Amino acid sequence: MSAIHQPPPQESRQDHQRGGRRRAAPIFVGVVLLAVGLAGTLLALHLTAAPPGTLTDMDGRRVVLDPGVLPNAGSAAKQDATDSGQGRFEVPSVGLDAPLGALNAVDGEITPPGITSVYWVRNYGVSLANASKGTVFVVTHSLHGGGRAPGNYLINVQQGKSAVPDGATVIVDGVRYTVDGSSSIRKPLIASDTSVWENTPNRLVIITCLQVPGGTTSFDNMVITATRDTDR
Repeated sequence: MSAIHQPPPQESRQDHQRGGRRRAAPIFVGVVLLAVGLAGTLLALHLTAAPPGTLTDMDGRRVVLDPGVLPNAGSAAKQDATDSGQGRFEVPSVGLDAPLGALNAVDGEITPPGITSVYWVRNYGVSLANASKGTVFVVTHSLHGGGRAPGNYLINVQQGKSAVPDGATVIVDGVRYTVDGSSSIRKPLIASDTSVWENTPNRLVIITCLQVPGGTTSFDNMVITATRDTDR
């Protein structure tokens, strides 16, 4: 099957007000992922920005996003996204503790609706209740230009690698995992990397955007993998 290609999302605009002076604030960047679907078809997973309007990042900074980056109303309804309700997503070694929400991939597209939550993808891999039977996939945003989303905790921008070392603990709604690897993958190439999309018992895959020094457009995804602690 040929890929369903989506155009890159428009970068959003953010403004930060301090002391009456208007300053450039973080710019939110979406991520384009390509993945092998569960039925073996090639799908485009399009990680885009949150709804237009005024939001705040994890540091309380005001975020104004450009319009036109959301799916249509029909897709949004099928996505059935929630910013919370699935417990917490914690990575103690980097100080991350964020709400865990959930969403569905719709027509091969993933569109997390917020910039302060991590999202379990319901229709890829397995649920946390079935973590022993397959891979749990979670996605989250990162920001550049000084903003902070959950993904910013997970990446070392200056070194271009994961900030979460092998052996670190990740807790997903009380289920404990141990990190066993990470890799940066060019966005157009992630589709052919079947190792990312394997549905393997006791496995966790975390995907975010790997930002770059200087705050320009990101070209890579950061993929962090972990294995469930079965002895606890």
